[in-house]
Amino acid sequence: MGLIDRLFSTGKDKAGAALYDAVVARGRRPHWYIDGAVADTVDGRFDMIAAILSMVLLTLEERAGASQLNVAVTERFIDDMDGQLRQIGIGDIVVGKHVGRMMGMLGGRLGAYRAGLAAGDLAPALVRNLYRGEAPAPEALSHVAEALCRLHDALGATDLASLEKGELPE
Repeated sequence: MGLIDRLFSTGKDKAGAALYDAVVARGRRPHWYIDGAVADTVDGRFDMIAAILSMVLLTLEERAGASQLNVAVTERFIDDMDGQLRQIGIGDIVVGKHVGRMMGMLGGRLGAYRAGLAAGDLAPALVRNLYRGEAPAPEALSHVAEALCRLHDALGATDLASLEKGELPE
């Protein structure tokens, strides 16, 4: 951020930053890739962050007064994906198309994880989205499904102010 931007910033540009940063940090934890057998690749990391972000966004959509934070975190995701694509060498002309595709992927995951949570079984949605159709060993799938369900449940019991500060429950 340049000097001019910092001088005239309203602080609104920081909305959602702490929560999104916490989502990314949670998605980088080694247990997802070791115990959960998530592919430790660019795609695997995107899928893991999208899964955790989905748990957060699904929680926020259920909360009264959380719509601004929901939008802000989603905008952070878009900005991050734009930056990541540029960093790996995707040109300006097609970045928007790739980001649009990623947003579609996130939307699909939100629907699949919402349905999985409602049914009490995230496994089919995880195999399709996180593991891209290749089911891992049952214990790896169970590890990820149980951890994401625990996270979703704990998020539901976490106050909005804590989430705004990026305090994800364990």
